[in-house]
Amino acid sequence: MEIFDSYIFWIILGAIVILFYGIYVSLIKKKNMLKESASGIDVQLKKRYDLIPNLMTMAAKYMEHEKSMMEEIARLRSEAMSVKFNADPAKKIELENLLSSRMNDFKLSAENYPDMKSNEAMVTAMQSLNEVEEHIAAARRFYNSNVTALKNAVEIFPSSLVAKIIGIKDEMPFFEAEESAKKEIKAGDFFK
Repeated sequence: MEIFDSYIFWIILGAIVILFYGIYVSLIKKKNMLKESASGIDVQLKKRYDLIPNLMTMAAKYMEHEKSMMEEIARLRSEAMSVKFNADPAKKIELENLLSSRMNDFKLSAENYPDMKSNEAMVTAMQSLNEVEEHIAAARRFYNSNVTALKNAVEIFPSSLVAKIIGIKDEMPFFEAEESAKKEIKAGDFFK
């Protein structure tokens, strides 16, 4: 009896094909979820990009001494808008971390201008910015969970074997906190 006539051979071959296909489908879904979550970040960042010029325009009349900060925010906004997430994710993440850091500096500086803080339009714009920042943080968490899922699938056997065969890699970086957020905070510095 030949091996190809055996039912066991065909059952094993069928099981291998089904397993391969199942893993293939799972990997493609993870890859597409990662792309979707990266697009979700872009949508939220677009909202921030649209809000920044309005904030800077309103703040300009109050914050004349902060002109260099506002110019840097405008420059970072333009640079960040020009980089597409899927084209250069590491550069996009770097620019977004810089922009986030400078926007936080802007919010802190705004505290020194009571007239501006009491302006109703400025209050509304700052509330909108805070909401957008919360949405960006949520989109980043979703993205990072999808990066983890794809990295796990690409690194763990047997899906790692299938990923290598079909050419799926785990090249997308994680969104991490900017360096200034990682620094240790010393409470004593606030009471000098």
